[in-house]
This record gives sequence, structure tokens and C-alpha cells, in this order.
Amino acid sequence: MTGQTQDPRFGPEAADSLKRIAEALERRFPAPAAAPDFASAEAFLWHVAPDRLSPVPEVNRVDLTLLQGIDRSRDTLLENTRHFARGLPANNALLWGARGMGKSSLVKAVHAAVAAEGHPLKLVEVQREDLPSVGRLLGLLRGADERFVLFCDDLSFSHDDQHYKSLKAVLDGGIEGRPANVVFYATSNRRHLMPRDMIENERSTAISPSEATEEKVSLSDRFGLWLGFHPCSQDEYLAMIGAYCAAHGIEIDPETLRAEAIEWQATRGARSGRVAWQFFTDLAARRGVRI
Repeated sequence: MTGQTQDPRFGPEAADSLKRIAEALERRFPAPAAAPDFASAEAFLWHVAPDRLSPVPEVNRVDLTLLQGIDRSRDTLLENTRHFARGLPANNALLWGARGMGKSSLVKAVHAAVAAEGHPLKLVEVQREDLPSVGRLLGLLRGADERFVLFCDDLSFSHDDQHYKSLKAVLDGGIEGRPANVVFYATSNRRHLMPRDMIENERSTAISPSEATEEKVSLSDRFGLWLGFHPCSQDEYLAMIGAYCAAHGIEIDPETLRAEAIEWQATRGARSGRVAWQFFTDLAARRGVRI
């Protein structure tokens, strides 16, 4: 029959509207992320919107033997990671303390050392602001054959930050439990992950001070290992620089090296592993050595 009016509910405009709605829903509720080929890299970065694990072709790290002045923390974390890689019980670890003393460097170096022993161990870095999505990440890793160290660098929370509640899912796992093939390592300048004045404020203003404080500090209690990093001595600072020079073949008069290194740290007003590396970087450049 000719001349019949087409029902607008089934016309081109309706089809376009339905397509736009479908695309909006897909953006708002994306399909679950597919697990990548974990054999393609030793480390991965977790991203959200959309969820995905992207491989890291080359991890920025130093050799474990170059980390000086943190022997006890090094040995403890190395042993814990070996246990985990072998399928034995292992603890989540919080590396806390002085800035620039090698907390994140130690996590990456220990991962490399254990992986080099032939264990299928992968490092997955999670940004602090992406912690609310960590449940989805755990679901992605749960069924994998490999074992994973989840790593969050420079972890801390402000008084109005609720992300710490998401982290409890990683540390305790809720009723489903943390996957047996996942362990969590975090670094922080704060022992309890919260500013001291924030904890003191909770004590002074809450109706039940002990309960309010308990809520804030209980997160750090969920880490089985607490590894403290403290400011280094001058001898340890010089030993760090000496190890870098030996590793990269830089020969220099010991007294000259000592004088220049001490002058460098005096101009910085600080002494740490980071300052030692910054001095060595400058020294290597002046000697024409690539590192």
C-alpha cells in the first residue's frame, strides 16, 4: 500500500537514538576487562576507564646488590617474596619511613631477583586513586596461573579520603578472600598511612576517641610485615656512592670522591639513597659514563 506513514518508533531517527543509548551504556558499564598475555612482560600497570592491564616493556629499577644500608629490610622482604613465589604463605608488606631511602626501589629489585630465579612472578602497579577498582583487578588475577605482587607506591590518605576502605578488600579480601596468587606491597612515608595530626584530631574530637582512632590506624595493622626505613649515616651514604661507582666502572680518588659527595649532600641539606644516586648521576655525567 502506497502513501502509508511510517511509524516513527521504527524509523531511522529511532535507530540512531537506540545506537547512541547503547554506546552510552557501554561507556558507563564497559564489558569486563580481558586478561592480557601475562607471559608478554614481567610487570604491568593497572588502568581504569576502561579497565586494562598494560605491559611494561622495561621496569625502571636498580640491582638488588646496589641497595646499601637497608640489609635487614632487604633480607626480610626477599624471604617473604620467595615464600610467596613458591606457593607458601606470605604476608602483605608495608615499607614506611624516611624519604629517598629505597623503599620503592627495594620492591622492584626484590621482584626482579625472585623472578630471575625462575618463578612466574609478576609485578602489577596500582595507583592510589585507582584503589576503588581493585576488586575488579583481583577478579582478573584470581584465575591466572602466575603469581602477582600488587604494588602501590607512596600510599597515604587525608582525613576525608575514603580510598583506604577499598584497600581493606585487598588486605583481607572480604568473604571471598584475597586470591592465593596475590600479595600486596605498599610504600609510605607514614607508618599508619594517615597524617599524625589527623589521628590526634580524631582522639580529641570524637565521642569515642579510641574507636575513631582505631578506624584510622587499623588499615596499617592489616599488613603482616612492617619494614622501617630510617635516615642513613654518612658512612652508609658514602657506601652507596662507592657501590654505584664500582658497578659502573668509575675510578676516582677516594678522598676526592668523599669530599665531593659530602659537599653535594651539604648543598641538598639531606642525606639519603636518593641524594646518593643524584650525586652519582652528576659524577657519571662529568666523567662521560653512560648509566
